[in-house]
Amino acid sequence: MENQMIDSAQTAKFSALNCIDLSSPDIHHSVSLLKQACLDCGFFYVVNHGISQEFMDNVFAQSKRFFNLPESEKMKILRNEKHRGYTPVLDEHLDPENQVHGLLFFLVFLSFHLSFITISVSGFFVFFFPYFLICEIGDYKEGYYIGVEVPKDEIEAEKPFYGPNVWPEPDTLPGWRETMEKFHQEALQVARAVARIIALALDLDIDFFDKPQMLGEPIATLRLLHYGGHTSDPSKGLFGAGAHSDYGLITLLATDEVLGLQICKDKDAKPQKWEYVSPLKGAFIVNLGDMLERWSNCIFKSTLHRVLGNGQERYSIAYFVEPSHECLVECLPTCKSEKNPPKFPPILCRDYLSQRYMDTHADLNTYSKH
Repeated sequence: MENQMIDSAQTAKFSALNCIDLSSPDIHHSVSLLKQACLDCGFFYVVNHGISQEFMDNVFAQSKRFFNLPESEKMKILRNEKHRGYTPVLDEHLDPENQVHGLLFFLVFLSFHLSFITISVSGFFVFFFPYFLICEIGDYKEGYYIGVEVPKDEIEAEKPFYGPNVWPEPDTLPGWRETMEKFHQEALQVARAVARIIALALDLDIDFFDKPQMLGEPIATLRLLHYGGHTSDPSKGLFGAGAHSDYGLITLLATDEVLGLQICKDKDAKPQKWEYVSPLKGAFIVNLGDMLERWSNCIFKSTLHRVLGNGQERYSIAYFVEPSHECLVECLPTCKSEKNPPKFPPILCRDYLSQRYMDTHADLNTYSKH
């Protein structure tokens, strides 16, 4: 609730995050830094990860090329049931409890700036867009999902988060697909390197997460994100991305130099206290997801975070990493005891993720032409 939040940029301080150097030969030091970060806030930087700055700059440039396309072109590759493709502004609603407060204001704002039809029903405003009906407020960002590429005629493509990706036409964005596929592959190697340090921090074998049922056959999703140059107003329910914790194992985040990401180390505090995470050029910001919190029996925490717009356009690239579809997520052997029994029942990764996506994304039937 907004009266439980500290929402002014002037009152939010900056969070000091540990920085882990993946090229360091001192693995014990890296494990110590990561474990401290995971116990404190679940966020840390990773540097010297093996992806060149030149290539990172190219990925950001290609992302901007896509989001600069006309809306009609982007809607041709709208997100499908496999969560591949374009997600328009408002598609995702990560914090409905607080975002709903800004519904009326936001719809009036949209009606003023866009030439669409407005009707009034029983005192409520409903707006018909050329492609879809908006009935609730969501995140003021647009995105693009790219998952693990599996040809549609292969049996693996029947799994909820596997299948062919959808791509812009090569004539529209030459070289775009090749750039994103290369980044997807390289980011997975970074994620596996981070997971090995996490395993050691949890007193597991270093290759625990390398097994086929873990990150040997992962659900790995690249998401390009673009925040328009609007200013968030939490008191009206307007956010670049509403407060949430990520669903899965870990997330790698690359950002441009525009401030926006905030974390809340204690989600139960009243009022909640938000801290900015400073962009660090060349680094990934890594955060733990709910699945790892569940796996570790709450020893490691997934942390609430959000994005506030400050009037500047902002681009980021998120890489979400989860284990295989068939992985049974149950309390790790090193994280339970007689005095600390498992807090959650076992659950298959595919079932857990499917429900979380359903809870936070608009129904695809919303996007029907009128």
